[in-house]
Amino acid sequence: MRWKGRRVSTNVEDRRGGGAKAGGISILGLIVAFVAWKFFGVDPQQAYQATQAVTNSQSSQQASAPQNLTAEQKEVGDFVGTILADTEDTWTPIFQQLGSTYQPPRLVLFNGVVRSGCGTAQAAMGPFYCPADQKVYIDTSFFRDMRQQMGISGEKNQTELSRQDQAGDFAQAYVIAHEVGHHIQNLLGISGQVQQARAQVNQTQGNQLSVRLELQADCFAGIWANKNHQRTQFLEQGDIEEAMDAAKKIGDDYLQRRATGQVVPDSFTHGTSEQRMHWFQVGLKSGDVNQCNTFA
Repeated sequence: MRWKGRRVSTNVEDRRGGGAKAGGISILGLIVAFVAWKFFGVDPQQAYQATQAVTNSQSSQQASAPQNLTAEQKEVGDFVGTILADTEDTWTPIFQQLGSTYQPPRLVLFNGVVRSGCGTAQAAMGPFYCPADQKVYIDTSFFRDMRQQMGISGEKNQTELSRQDQAGDFAQAYVIAHEVGHHIQNLLGISGQVQQARAQVNQTQGNQLSVRLELQADCFAGIWANKNHQRTQFLEQGDIEEAMDAAKKIGDDYLQRRATGQVVPDSFTHGTSEQRMHWFQVGLKSGDVNQCNTFA
């Protein structure tokens, strides 16, 4: 996949290296609150909250520009920023055609644990989109695990880092485009409608609605691949097969069978391997939002 040399999005928050530490109990905040109460009669809780707000803001700013990144970490940051920019350049004109203005999400890179508008999240959850703050969250170790699961080594030397067609790149880009697809659903009001519908049905029916939502995000990812290739000619031989392999290995049936040797369809929340591959291809071949109605 060709990705180097294109625009890098400014909507990336790099919290690798401690961004999740903000928000903890601050000794400095407690001291300031005590002094404010003792000598100035200020409500200690208000003083503490004000101090924490400044501390958290400073921590967030520091975390957005981590220091001493390795070559691989810098490469990942550039890659993610480029793919995010590609989604912006894809969806902006589509929204214009729909008579609306596209508001891109921010993408947060983190290590281990992160605080989001949807609560605290861990790397084990995998990439996710939080509608509360309209941000995509990705622990970059997921990409390493993904390469290993797909049979691609995560250990890269300098020569490999310089390759623009590094194996596994398109599969990783597909994951980013899928999460941005959830942002599209949020902007279009689809996510809210599904949430309301899930509140009125049982668990099994709610899971089925979740599956349809996830499959539509796969279809939207396919639209991104279609439009972005028209614009940049970034796809190379084998890229689509990479995406299909990724879709296969994150299907509910594949994951359940691998983990337990059994498949429980009623518990599916993302769709089978076949469904995920199918709907990505629908978006890829059509490039048409109207063809992504997985709820029909």
